[in-house]
Amino acid sequence: MTSLKRKAEKPVSTPKSKKPKVVVPEYHLTPSRQDEFGGFVWPARRKQIDRARDIIKRCAESQKPTLILPDKDADGISSGTILYHTLITLGLSPGLISVYFPPKGSNVHDESTKDAISVKAPSYVFVLDQGSRKSPSLTDVPHTCLVIDHHFTEEGGFPEGADFVTAHDCPPVATSSLLTYHICLPLHPDLSDKISWLAALGTHGDLGASLKWKHPFPDMTETFKEHPKKAINDAVALVNAPRRSAAYNVEDAWNAVIAASTPEAIAKNEKLQNASVEVRRETERCTHTQPKFSADATIAILTISSAAQVHPIVATRWSGYLKSTKLEIVMCANEGYLPDKVNFSCRVAKDARAREGDEKVDIIKKLEIIVAEDKDLRARLGENFARGHKEASGGIVGKQEWEEFKKLMGVGEGVRKKAEGSGKQGKPTQKNTLANYFSKSTKVQQI
Repeated sequence: MTSLKRKAEKPVSTPKSKKPKVVVPEYHLTPSRQDEFGGFVWPARRKQIDRARDIIKRCAESQKPTLILPDKDADGISSGTILYHTLITLGLSPGLISVYFPPKGSNVHDESTKDAISVKAPSYVFVLDQGSRKSPSLTDVPHTCLVIDHHFTEEGGFPEGADFVTAHDCPPVATSSLLTYHICLPLHPDLSDKISWLAALGTHGDLGASLKWKHPFPDMTETFKEHPKKAINDAVALVNAPRRSAAYNVEDAWNAVIAASTPEAIAKNEKLQNASVEVRRETERCTHTQPKFSADATIAILTISSAAQVHPIVATRWSGYLKSTKLEIVMCANEGYLPDKVNFSCRVAKDARAREGDEKVDIIKKLEIIVAEDKDLRARLGENFARGHKEASGGIVGKQEWEEFKKLMGVGEGVRKKAEGSGKQGKPTQKNTLANYFSKSTKVQQI
């Protein structure tokens, strides 16, 4: 009699619970500041906005030399262009308006900028989207200065004697171009067609194309009917290209936007197209760099070397790919952008963007905490360390200071500890590896 063998039953596996999907709140839903009557305070405090409008009107009426100092990106250039069109529409002679961009690696707070402003001897100075800090007056020449900005700054963090209007403490934080648009739009009935698409251009440049234009943001339905979002988003990439290129021909972007009456006109600019090709190639080359991690696994650091300013793009890309409940910040450091300097950009990691309250990631605060106990290093890191926004910060530091800062973060610490404890020759392994930051279905080669 043949015995029948029973096949072994496969063990029943308990299905693994799926990791909850990270839901990042829509930007426009960020709780707003309220006044004593329960009204929204947006995009900035009313008193600041009224003062800014008064200065702009007085400038146009004065018919005196005026200097515009806009930042070099799509938001800054759009801000400056909105102001430029406003001043001319209000009657200021175009010949009285000049623009100045600090050279590569410099900013409006450098002594070289002060010298450049003094040579121009303007009666009015407008600083847009440059980030601000407490500093001496931008020039010793008698003048009226207005700062329009949205970057984080401490109380009183503006040039001495300057008036200012800032959006940084009135969430959802408006871009500088949107803030400038809000200030200028009521000043003349003919401005809407000239500056509405520029506000969209600058805002998409900073906040991305997926932004929902809902309250408290203005209704841009008619603007997008006349100027499709695709045309605006294509223009954003082109306007940003010159300041990211190795040549840093920011004036090319300014001239293109000033001359354009539509975003489609920007797309035809050959100089911007050539710069865009260069930036795309450098971005692709540098994006494949693999990150290392801080000892506590909260920071990922990618190190590249490029004469082009692609480190912000690389940081942004990797911040969307890496997956970890611990990871908070993705940082890209560029050792080839300026001689003897390291330029770095930080972005909040995707899984950390949904955090709220005390758990919300504040990049500037975290970086400052890391160096807080080493006062000598913090002093040597200088004023250009941890600038910008709480969610998108960066800086420029010396190479020696950068190495010391990495040591404080414990970059590669897991590797060293493994090597010291193994007692073996050969390459040690790090438990905190790149593979830990991807889901099983995601391949590193996607980057």
